[in-house]
Amino acid sequence: MLVLLPPSEGKAASGRGAPLKLESLSLPGLTAAREAVLGELVELCVGDEDKAREVLGLSEGLRGEIAKNVDLRTAGARPAGQVYTGVLYDALDLASLDAAAKRRAARSLLVFSGLWGAVRVTDRIPSYRCSMGVKLPGLGSLATYWRAPMAEALPEAAGAGLVLDLRSSAYTAAWKPQGEVAGRTATVRVLHAPTRKVVSHFNKATKGRIVRSLVSAGAVPSGPGELVEALRDLGYVVEGEAPKRPGVAWGLDVLVDEVH
Repeated sequence: MLVLLPPSEGKAASGRGAPLKLESLSLPGLTAAREAVLGELVELCVGDEDKAREVLGLSEGLRGEIAKNVDLRTAGARPAGQVYTGVLYDALDLASLDAAAKRRAARSLLVFSGLWGAVRVTDRIPSYRCSMGVKLPGLGSLATYWRAPMAEALPEAAGAGLVLDLRSSAYTAAWKPQGEVAGRTATVRVLHAPTRKVVSHFNKATKGRIVRSLVSAGAVPSGPGELVEALRDLGYVVEGEAPKRPGVAWGLDVLVDEVH
């Protein structure tokens, strides 16, 4: 099972340990693309600060994020699962998983990123600010830039099992499962059961809980149909059925009574 996650805008501070080693990150086929984005981002942020703030879409109050990007090559790195914070990652709470569940999370979880493309939660990275919606001066739209390298690297990472795609729309633009891989991919929408409305903020918390439940239980569904059964066994109310034609991802609805 491969679980695709969005990153978080908020990130914990960089660690005090060894700095980033691009060649040590998972998915080595993305190394050249990572180096190009990293170089462009650092160059942008060491130059005109106002321009950097505009390109990165930062408010005046977030101007300090630019200095963080300037130091990306020398700042201490820490596991990505500790760097990413926010609602989804708070609900997932990787640190409190038992040892076996942590190993399953390390194998299964892949976090998409405007800067790194995608990383495992055990990959050591510094804290940074660069969303997939950014258009860097020398590379253009990062969502577009990442499509070619992702198309090479992600099918191999997906293996032969289930792909559970929990990314937000900005990050789905960088890689969309195709063909046979799409047929064993499931996307999840979280609905407030009484109203049948999408719950935006709490969507993230529910998705974090779903991932936590799966890795804690050791569930390894081989496809979307088995995922539906696994989630129901774990107490979730799930609606979904197989697409009417092959090569199309399943769309699953998870219904929640309490929005929290």
